Amino acid sequence: MKCSPLFVLTIALAGTLLLAGEAVSPFEKAGPMTLTLDSAVAMALCQNPAILNARQEIERIRGQIIEVRSQALPHIVLTANYQQQDRNLITGQSAAGAGIPQRGARSSPTPSPTPIVPATPTPTPTPTPTPTPGVSPTPSVTPTPSPSPSAAPKASASPNVFVQDKTWQVTVQATQLLYSGGSVRAGLCMAKLTQDSAFFRLIDTINTVISTVRTQFYQVLVNRALIKVQEESVGLLRSQLQDQKARFEAGTVPRFNVLQAEVALANAIPNLIQARNNYHISQLQLAKTLGYETCHLPAQREPFNVIGELTIPEAGMDLACALQVARQCNPSLKAQRLNILVEVQDILLQKAGYKPTLSANSGYTIENNRLSKDLGDVVNGWFFGVQGSWAIFDGFETWGKVKQAKARLEEAKINYENAVQQIDLEVQQAWANLLQAKETISSGQATVQQATEAVRLARERLAAGAGTQLDVLNATVQLTQAQNTELQARNSYNAALAEFDRVTATCSKYHETFADPVNVKNRIKFSDLKLRKKQDKQDRQ
Repeated sequence: MKCSPLFVLTIALAGTLLLAGEAVSPFEKAGPMTLTLDSAVAMALCQNPAILNARQEIERIRGQIIEVRSQALPHIVLTANYQQQDRNLITGQSAAGAGIPQRGARSSPTPSPTPIVPATPTPTPTPTPTPTPGVSPTPSVTPTPSPSPSAAPKASASPNVFVQDKTWQVTVQATQLLYSGGSVRAGLCMAKLTQDSAFFRLIDTINTVISTVRTQFYQVLVNRALIKVQEESVGLLRSQLQDQKARFEAGTVPRFNVLQAEVALANAIPNLIQARNNYHISQLQLAKTLGYETCHLPAQREPFNVIGELTIPEAGMDLACALQVARQCNPSLKAQRLNILVEVQDILLQKAGYKPTLSANSGYTIENNRLSKDLGDVVNGWFFGVQGSWAIFDGFETWGKVKQAKARLEEAKINYENAVQQIDLEVQQAWANLLQAKETISSGQATVQQATEAVRLARERLAAGAGTQLDVLNATVQLTQAQNTELQARNSYNAALAEFDRVTATCSKYHETFADPVNVKNRIKFSDLKLRKKQDKQDRQ
């Protein structure tokens, strides 16, 4: 299986970015921002923190791919050093090497670099060859060889003997990994699969944000409509109070009727206040999801002028089709399937511990001549080396890592099966909520018509003297309840439809080059997944 690294996402509502235009301009203080559903979704795609984090996660994984790929590419290192030592340290070591003890001479060599054996940097993972092919590993400190061991003390102690206390060296070295048991290839494949999984997680995040925006947008519409319902209820009760006051002044009704109307009006006013507060809070919640700053707004001023209606659109597919589409197109399930393939590659990566590794290095060194007083007198030469290693016995470390990788693969399969069942449950719940809300809307519409007619008849009966004031108040309360129920049912239907579109991955459209290894027409089981090299090669192609 091969996934294109340039994974292209095209959201169906991308065109609304241009339409949103001035609607998404932040910190507009002239008045509330005009906001439609399309412009709200467009703003969320640009500013929602969850989407921004998912995009940065993709960039992070791209960096991991570059890091893993670097292991298969050559590494070129330029090193340079300059050292200077006290002449007493050098002459003392030279005298000790000649077999004549002197004051300050050390009995054993120390790891500190000396001009006799230069400290050449050793880039890993290859050993450092001798960078001075023209110089003996232990050159004499004098330009002329000593004729005999007995003459050596005289030469070393002579004040005319030259001792070079300054050394410098410049080395260019290139290293290349030749064979690693397939660990680099498996690691690179894992990184690419992880990148594709991150893309699908981004799509899942986008779908979730779109569903949340739709739900909160319709909640704002419902809360605004509920304010109108409460205002109508308060208006009816206020008109009823005025009518009873007029009748009381005319002497046709007792004072009790006026008090009863006043209490009913006073009980309805808190509901109106709560409805207005719910509308304001729902706008702030929507602004948070859209990533819109509200700190600059005056107190109790709404950030948006929401434009829309509580329509009842159809779902577009039945339950059986929705279950099949969700299994095939849900991006979270695709990410889970990619996680299984990642764990397959991880097994190959851990098995590379059974195999040898081989690398090569070569380079060129330039340094000063240790036998010359002139620091500009240089010697140079090339070097080349090959290094290999094979862990014949590592205390069963590799076996333990392979065992862990196989266990993680089985866990990924179990998690995928559980995720499939969870998606099925979410589709069925959303479908059941759609049916319930749709039936409630139909029932609520009929109830509102009946309650409206009941209020009219109760007021006419009261005016004719055949009814009581209590009948009018009860009818008004029942009308308000019926209107609230019908509006809440509309909100529940739109929220369930948004969740239904999210689970079935129909709220956004994108182009993908992911070769899905799962046949969604049958029962999805990874127990039949064969870990054969030929099949893996065909999948990568």
